[in-house]
Amino acid sequence: MSIQEESLKKHYEWKGKIEVISRPKINTREDLSLAYTPGVAQPCLEIQKDINKSFELTRRSNLVAVITDGTAVLGLGDIGPEAGMPVMEGKCALFKEFADVDAFPICVKSKDVDEIVRTIYLISGSFGGINLEDIAAPRCFEIEEKLKAICDIPVFHDDQHGTAVVVGAALINAVKVVEKSIDTIKVVISGAGSAGLAICRHLLNLGVKNIIMSDRFGLIVENDENLNSAQADIAKLTNREHITGSLQDALKGADVFIGVSAPNIVSEDMIKSMNKDAIVFPMANPTPEIMPDLALKAGARIVGTGRSDFPNQINNVLAFPGIFRGALDCRAKAITEEMKKAASYALASMIKDEDLNENNIIASPLNKEVAKVVAEAVIAANRT
Repeated sequence: MSIQEESLKKHYEWKGKIEVISRPKINTREDLSLAYTPGVAQPCLEIQKDINKSFELTRRSNLVAVITDGTAVLGLGDIGPEAGMPVMEGKCALFKEFADVDAFPICVKSKDVDEIVRTIYLISGSFGGINLEDIAAPRCFEIEEKLKAICDIPVFHDDQHGTAVVVGAALINAVKVVEKSIDTIKVVISGAGSAGLAICRHLLNLGVKNIIMSDRFGLIVENDENLNSAQADIAKLTNREHITGSLQDALKGADVFIGVSAPNIVSEDMIKSMNKDAIVFPMANPTPEIMPDLALKAGARIVGTGRSDFPNQINNVLAFPGIFRGALDCRAKAITEEMKKAASYALASMIKDEDLNENNIIASPLNKEVAKVVAEAVIAANRT
């Protein structure tokens, strides 16, 4: 039985991956009076006087909404909000397992930006944080920005920022192994959607100075009228030599390749054209831009993918549980760039320098100590 067949069988057995558990035991009349009426009126009145008490007197302080519109689910595309529910439930299970964060899946039946924003805002008082998930670009950028402007709790699009934080951590350690400097390397990113753009911005914040982005139409270059607004903004900060052409052209003399695009679009010859000790992160799933064995055969020194069956798995579960754990614990109103930088460095620190090697640049996604370390770094960054 394949993993897909086994997973389907399990989902029929589980009938959902999360459930609600009552924290108080209700066995007596007194239990009922304390948890519900008449006693429950008192915390209601306290919250009426001071809305911040909702974080102390309800589960809000530990509750995250995991929200999708079903338009960019995994690599399946626009399959609808109901079809996205298994992924949202899975995300909620990971929140609980890795960081003891209670998370609830919400699938919104709309593709209208303002309608989605309004819906999320109206329910935001029930939660301590909002995790946006599997929303297609460029709509996801608008939704996130509009929510950040009106919500007083953290709003985080994991496809963008969770991916970026983990890629940043992997790169921090990879450049140590190959003995290069993060501020002098040339990075090429294939894929200029939500993940690619967020990775680019995050790497710029980490100190990378030379980045070229590519999409299916070619290299991203300033003043190209075909770019969407998010791409046009990033074009002002990247490809400062205004190189045109294809991904193949950009990879010549590059130190790092990062792929969040499409399968099998990078050849061995393209890897051979990169600088010595190349770092290659082909992360298209399930089939990467180039298979690790081919990249290594072509001369890559370090390869990391999104897959669990190869070394150096770059997996979002290394980021979002700890980031939200930290943000909730310090009751942050937003997840800032400094928090994300701190999260990358904290994640990178999980591999000690003496243990770093080509096949060990990032912690295992199953390492449940990661969330604690990342959370502590997020809390510290929030204080500064």
